[in-house]
Order: sequence, then C-alpha cells, then structure tokens
Amino acid sequence: MAIVKSKLLKQLQKNYPNFLKKDLEKFTDILLNEMKKTLKRGERIELRGFGIFSTNIQKSRISRNPKTGEKVNTPEKKTIHFKMAKEMFKKINNEKE
Repeated sequence: MAIVKSKLLKQLQKNYPNFLKKDLEKFTDILLNEMKKTLKRGERIELRGFGIFSTNIQKSRISRNPKTGEKVNTPEKKTIHFKMAKEMFKKINNEKE
C-alpha cells in the first residue's frame, strides 16, 4: 500500500498534535518542492538512515510500439534512482543490528 500526502499529513498530525495542520502542510510542501528542485538540478539527496535519491540519464534509443510494431524514437530523459540505507534495509527485513 502506497502512502499519499494526505495520509502522511494525518500521521504527522497524530504524532505532533502541538503543530497546526497548516504548518505541517507548509512544511511537507517546502520539503517536497526542495527535493524536486534538487533532483532537477541533477544533484543527489541523502537522508541519513533512509536512503539516497539521485538522477540517472537514460540515453535516447529506438524503441518499438508493442501494439503496431512501429519503430519509435525515444528521446533522452532523466530517471530517479533510489538506494536505501543499510539501517532501512535491516529495519524492513527485521534484521538485528
């Protein structure tokens, strides 16, 4: 099950009841926008204990439309790569540290 922004905000409100809802919304908006800007510039984001977000460049190539079999030129594009931290890996897999 994926977490959506509204569920994340509800969880933050539950964990931090002394913060106003609008302040938590503003905080998450700022955080996500800064992450987007950083990745757009081609820089990496490192969240200790969680993981690293970075961008990779996927080269342009000639691909095929599976429905018609027609060859299509696919332009170069950026993709996001995530590598989880060792602590997160151990937590997810219930390993002892």
